[in-house]
Amino acid sequence: MSELRLVEWNMEWMNDLFMPGDEGAQFRPDDESPQHGKNSTVRQRRDHLAGVLNELAPDLAVVVEGPSRQDELQLFFNADVTGTWKVVLQATPGQSQNIGIAIRTDAGKFGDPPLKSWDTVKDKRFDPFLQDTDNDDVPEQHRFERRPLYVEVSPKDGLPFRILGLHLKSKGIFDAIEWSRWWEKAEGNRKKLLAQAGCIHDKFLEPYLTDAGTKDIPLIVCGDINDGPGMDACEKRLFGSAIESLMGSVWKPELCLASALFDSLKPKEKEKLDFSSIYTTSFRDPIFKDVYQREWIDHILYSRNAAGKWVKNAKVNQAMPDGNPVWKKYPYASDHFPISVEVHI
Repeated sequence: MSELRLVEWNMEWMNDLFMPGDEGAQFRPDDESPQHGKNSTVRQRRDHLAGVLNELAPDLAVVVEGPSRQDELQLFFNADVTGTWKVVLQATPGQSQNIGIAIRTDAGKFGDPPLKSWDTVKDKRFDPFLQDTDNDDVPEQHRFERRPLYVEVSPKDGLPFRILGLHLKSKGIFDAIEWSRWWEKAEGNRKKLLAQAGCIHDKFLEPYLTDAGTKDIPLIVCGDINDGPGMDACEKRLFGSAIESLMGSVWKPELCLASALFDSLKPKEKEKLDFSSIYTTSFRDPIFKDVYQREWIDHILYSRNAAGKWVKNAKVNQAMPDGNPVWKKYPYASDHFPISVEVHI
């Protein structure tokens, strides 16, 4: 059996770190200010992102908001992160936020090759699709802004497992606008998010967990889902929760995905459905006088088709191993906290 440490992390606009163009991967100058981090420099962002990863010491890392090209993600891990790494980036044409995975190959924990990947740009299950999200018998067209990452990981001493990495539609509204316009945008974002979650469940997850070729291969679904458990005010109007639609139907419990972070809660927190300790990001809300809102929108979910509980000890790393808060020790790293789990397989 292998024991692997997996980290999932939205690393916030990594594309800002690299020079545009087709001349190969190059970092922007150290003293340049990133487009989405005007109070920092490229060097500070690189150091702080790498600092978090080096302290958490993952065996594999799923990267959300990765750069545009695979050689750029490889350059970052080669230059800034301890160890030797093999990366795969799922690029989406025209997209500057992409999903990737990095596997550390110098610790002897993976087979040769360590992973296999599928290009989901060529996977029709993630092509634009029609769904009636207005309940008016007229289907609307939806699409995935960012194609999912889909890979199979091969541990040296354990069973292979697969990872589906996601970054679904954001429902955030970060400008103060008139209330009727706010509701219109909020509902539109949630309709898109619900449609994406439902499509992944119906076209990918349920077939994966029932088809003879895949139903016995353990699966992790992780990433920035941009939704938490339960229904907010807009979702109540739409009668749907994206994360719960993704996880599966109560009528088919054997096919439902489990949540590693929910597993980590204390018994009283589970009883009361108190998720306040596992928020993964926070932001100033312009609608409510810039009050900070805390949200659990990053998830690590796993299938129940492996023996025992094979994804364990989930943690939102709001602090580093030495106890210092991430936002204080590495303030220029990201607006999301990294999630870590142990994979026993």
